Amino acid sequence: MTMTADGDARRDPPTTLTTTARRSWRSTLPRDIVAGVSVAMVGIPQSLAYAELAGMPPVVGLYSGALPPILAALFASSPYLQTGPVAITALLTFGALSTMATPGSPEYLSLGLGLALVVGLVRVLLGFLRAGWLAYLMSQPMLLGFIPAAALLIAGSQTAKALGVEASGHGNVLAEAVWALLHPNLWNLAAIAMTAMTILFVLGGRRLHALFPGVLIAVIIGTVISALGGYAGTTVEHIPVGFPPLTVDNLPWGRMPELVLSGVLIALIGFTEAASISRRFASEERSRWSADREFISQGVANVTAACTGGMPCGGSFSRSSVNRLSGARTRLAGGFTGLTVLAFLPIAWVLEPLPLAVLGAIVISAVLGLMKFRPLVRLWRYSVPQAVVAWGTFLATVLLTPRLDWAVLIGIGLSLAVFLWRELQLAIDVSEADGLIEFTPRGVLWFGTAHRLDSALLDALVAHPDADRLRLHLSRLGRIDTSGALALRALLDQARTAGLDAEITDVPPQSRQLIDRILTPERDPLG
Repeated sequence: MTMTADGDARRDPPTTLTTTARRSWRSTLPRDIVAGVSVAMVGIPQSLAYAELAGMPPVVGLYSGALPPILAALFASSPYLQTGPVAITALLTFGALSTMATPGSPEYLSLGLGLALVVGLVRVLLGFLRAGWLAYLMSQPMLLGFIPAAALLIAGSQTAKALGVEASGHGNVLAEAVWALLHPNLWNLAAIAMTAMTILFVLGGRRLHALFPGVLIAVIIGTVISALGGYAGTTVEHIPVGFPPLTVDNLPWGRMPELVLSGVLIALIGFTEAASISRRFASEERSRWSADREFISQGVANVTAACTGGMPCGGSFSRSSVNRLSGARTRLAGGFTGLTVLAFLPIAWVLEPLPLAVLGAIVISAVLGLMKFRPLVRLWRYSVPQAVVAWGTFLATVLLTPRLDWAVLIGIGLSLAVFLWRELQLAIDVSEADGLIEFTPRGVLWFGTAHRLDSALLDALVAHPDADRLRLHLSRLGRIDTSGALALRALLDQARTAGLDAEITDVPPQSRQLIDRILTPERDPLG
């Protein structure tokens, strides 16, 4: 209540949550619209390029950039995450399907829908099971090896397009890239010019400003030149007009079991990019994000892609960055991106003259930043076992292409092997002075390493027959399980039987309760 100039009391209009929300909505909506449209301008040509990378017709990429982002925006936790076709997922898709069908064939497209469905269902299931923690379990050394190798393969797959050379048919993308590079007599100068122009606008534009629309400018220039007859190389040629088909009739129900392994791997590996995007932006802005909700949002997007003629998709770091820099404030920005692509579909034919060299250059420009080989070299200095994981994954990815699912499994296997090897390492520092034997075990004491204590005691008794005391320092043990605690009790009993006065000191706080319970006779867990 306030007083008027005449001294009369006047009741203020109530300030409600609805009023506040309405003001907030009015202030954020224009920014979300601008950001969504800006991302779509970059996303449309990228979607065409990533569909080509996945072995799909370009329109499939547009379908995956239309309805899937709209549905993903309903469930996402990050206001910036942009969903659609991405390079790594496109390469994984090609690797999974190219051994099952001819790229671009109706069978191949059907399998692509099935793979998107599997990826989507796996992610939705993990989200509802609150298994978002799985996003943190992908071994960093494995990813350090896989991502640059995948980027190298992606760039190699686009080399022939960038040079205007027909693919040699070797089957291995790196072999085809080398073949194209070694045959300069087949290079198309017009294609090379388009490639150089695109890379200049994309990479050079980033140096000018993060929001410089290099991709869009390159696409417009390339399309106009080609449409005016100034380009003699291969072009997109045909893009069906109209909205995405809403149907499940094209799904390969009979072959779904063949797609499960690849779908699970793509669901997990492809999600690491979406998780890292959301986690990074949330950290920079000191806000919360939910891995479980992102799993669900990415899963719903892929299920939508499967039902609308699309392909497996994921979170894009480049488009998410553009979204944030363009002023996005809420998840609605992702929805407006999808709506913009959807509105563009009826006139998508305008991109039919677009040179494939431009699309190839867009893909190459997008993955150049992923070719980080210096961390792989440095890893040898930090940890040889982890370097073995990284380099093993790198070599498996390059040598086993297109079966990248096998390479990923090898990387996971190497990570687990190194983990198990580390768990089995229990070093015991032994010293003796004035009849006192001191044991300082380092590592993890569990049933897999408990036997080392017994061997170390026997060796110490043989080496120091005159010793009469034993002291165990446990401060350097990271973890002690029940079997380890029982091994400690057995060691004490064995030492006392041998005539030594034995004691345990420096018990880690996290293990004190377990040690007390195991070593107290009246509380003997074994009865």
